[in-house]
Amino acid sequence: MAQRPVAGKGCLSRFAPLVIALVLAGCAGQSTDGGSPSSAISSTSSSIAGQWVTVQRGDTLGTIASRAGVPLARLQRFNPGVDSQRMAVGQRLLVPSQQERAPSGGPYRYQIRSGDTFSAIARRFGSTAQRIQAANPGVSATNLRVGQLVQVPLSGKATSTASRASAAASTSSASARLPDPGKVPSSARNWSWPLDEYRIVRRYGPDSHGTLQPMLLATDAGAQAKAAAAGQVRFADSMRQLGNVVIVHHSDNLQSVYALCDRLLVKNGQSVQPGTPLCVVGKHSSSGRYDLLFDIRHGGKPINPTSVLK
Repeated sequence: MAQRPVAGKGCLSRFAPLVIALVLAGCAGQSTDGGSPSSAISSTSSSIAGQWVTVQRGDTLGTIASRAGVPLARLQRFNPGVDSQRMAVGQRLLVPSQQERAPSGGPYRYQIRSGDTFSAIARRFGSTAQRIQAANPGVSATNLRVGQLVQVPLSGKATSTASRASAAASTSSASARLPDPGKVPSSARNWSWPLDEYRIVRRYGPDSHGTLQPMLLATDAGAQAKAAAAGQVRFADSMRQLGNVVIVHHSDNLQSVYALCDRLLVKNGQSVQPGTPLCVVGKHSSSGRYDLLFDIRHGGKPINPTSVLK
């Protein structure tokens, strides 16, 4: 179909290159929800600070933070596994109380809830039970009291929303730290476009801040992203800020990335051919479009897809 480039939007574009680069380098991480809810209440409640809430239709992190009277950054940091761009009705969030704090580098000030243990709190915030115990020498891990305030130091792997945003601003340097893979091989030619019907809403290249951005393609509801070339699926799972993602490794140290997917159609280790369906493209909440983030890399370093696709 005819292609018509228009300006692309969305905060996730700043996270994409760094997150993908880390996964291609073998550094993909996962976060767990952790903790035991004392109660689940609707986020339409007028008194939700300190409670677990259930996301209702139309809710955003911003509106929930406003109703609770807590800063948005604090709400985000107390829910490290939540993608603000892909919140779902029925999803449960922990809203911090007015006494709790979440400075960007830690330690967090956390209020004990019914069923909490140091291990569960550690899993939630990417720390360890030992580190939490060391930060609270006067607190008995076997006698925690509801409402008690404890310090939660963050491990070296834990990053806040603010620190992730800061790191995303230098995504070009993250790719630059990868070893130089050399000249793009001749096999990176005449690959198929990943969608049958599409329009380019953001071309590959630097944005107004000089940060390199991957290509973004808009398509129709129900569209399936397809493998651009033969290869093997090395990653088929969800990523923070990117929804479901498929990464296919090809010969000559080449990789193709398909992100913002709604439903995966392949599994890790699966061999694919050009045109093999990989995922169903998802609808982006801020743009209202069905968008596919598409990236091609050589040795983990991004290259312009238009130089490879036919």
